[in-house]
Amino acid sequence: MEDSSELLRKKREKANELKAAGVDLYPNDMRVDHTAGDLIDIYGEANGETLERLGETFRLAGRIMARRVFGKASFISIRDRKGDIQVYIRKEKIGDELYGLFRKFDIGDFIFISGSLFRTNTGELTIDADTVRLLSKCMRPLPEKWHGLTDIEARYRQRYLDLIMNPAAKETFIIRSRIIRLIRQFMMERDFLEVETPMMHPIAGGAAAKPFKTHHNTLDMELYLRIAPELYLKRLVVGGMERVFEINRSFRNEGISTLHNPEFTMMEFYLAYATYEDLMALTEEMISFVARDIFGTLQFVYQGVDIDLSPPWPRMTVKEAISAFAGISPERLDSQESALNEARRLNAPVTDADSTGKIVMAIFEAVVEEKLIQPTFITRYPVEVSPLSRRSSDNSDYVDRFELFIYGREIANAFSELNDPDDQRERFLQQVAEKESGDEEAHEMDEDYITALEYAMPPTAGEGIGIDRLVMLFTDSPSIRDVILFPHMRTKIKNA
Repeated sequence: MEDSSELLRKKREKANELKAAGVDLYPNDMRVDHTAGDLIDIYGEANGETLERLGETFRLAGRIMARRVFGKASFISIRDRKGDIQVYIRKEKIGDELYGLFRKFDIGDFIFISGSLFRTNTGELTIDADTVRLLSKCMRPLPEKWHGLTDIEARYRQRYLDLIMNPAAKETFIIRSRIIRLIRQFMMERDFLEVETPMMHPIAGGAAAKPFKTHHNTLDMELYLRIAPELYLKRLVVGGMERVFEINRSFRNEGISTLHNPEFTMMEFYLAYATYEDLMALTEEMISFVARDIFGTLQFVYQGVDIDLSPPWPRMTVKEAISAFAGISPERLDSQESALNEARRLNAPVTDADSTGKIVMAIFEAVVEEKLIQPTFITRYPVEVSPLSRRSSDNSDYVDRFELFIYGREIANAFSELNDPDDQRERFLQQVAEKESGDEEAHEMDEDYITALEYAMPPTAGEGIGIDRLVMLFTDSPSIRDVILFPHMRTKIKNA
């Protein structure tokens, strides 16, 4: 097998020969009328006689993905955005000079083709080319055909090669686009208004996470890439936009894993005159709507596990889930001391200074989350871990909140919004105290947001849905990097 330097030399040599023959390696004056997919959809079942009677010339372009040269005739396969199609190129038809130039074309080159359709002896729909033209010369060899781009890191670093060589990768991102389009359709049909809110915030807020920092020179002020759009979207509800949603990026300066990327896509929405219970029903309906369109059913397989989205989805409180999956009686979670003992027994990450609510959630995250395989709503979260949620009417130690889990992963987080400005101020002050004690993820005080609440926000429920994790689920992708076109990775150090 030739080494890469020899292949590069030969490609450069062919390119120079074409240039010497007067061939423009990168023209931009050709237009196409068809795609490979169009032709296969329309004529895929037509027999040879029908194709012969068409008398039509088809013009299309694509990348050469395979070639077989037989002296005076060649078969190539070209790929465009809609698929692959075979092309038959004959010296007799296109002429000696053009055929000679064509033989210097390589796999990876983009070419223009025009010609008629016919079926080969093996029954394959094929274009009988009457002309061929180079559109863009590929100066590097593509990965070897039969193995494709198998190096996982290379697939993420050079996504363009992944898309060229792995049709399944391209299909994943086509489905991703479709999922977002379906969600947008679902929301707009229910009278939600799509909006855009700032990506740079003067105060980091909206979720418990460590932010990225930047600096604006002209304003001479520190800014943060947004953790979540929540506080700006709720300002819009104060302003009378009673149903709003945003599908966009958020940023968190945290670890990277199969479930986490520093920048990720969320759909966050707010619905006035509603509660978190209304959002459970809406979420169930929305995700089922998307699944039916993608799969044609509510049952599918993810990573070898059967998932069933048939409603209604189970609902459990945090303590009920801990009792069911960790075997701890709810009473053991009522005091800081007993909860701390249980957490340590289970090796959950806790400290002596943690509140009871934080300890309970540490147990839940360590033991319960991974066991919530079928779609499950978890409710009744401690107020200490929910600084923006409305307190429950029957017990002020808890909030009206749920998280949705599927395959052991949080897919959505929602709650009835806290719209009491005095209560919100007290919650922020508690968060400030926690930040001063070393919690980098605690909220800062946001006086402007409290001022907005003082102008009155109607009873409202809000929710954030992780788009990337939803796409993972619906494309059977094991890693978030498989569903983000350009995931973040450590810079590759080149050899000196």
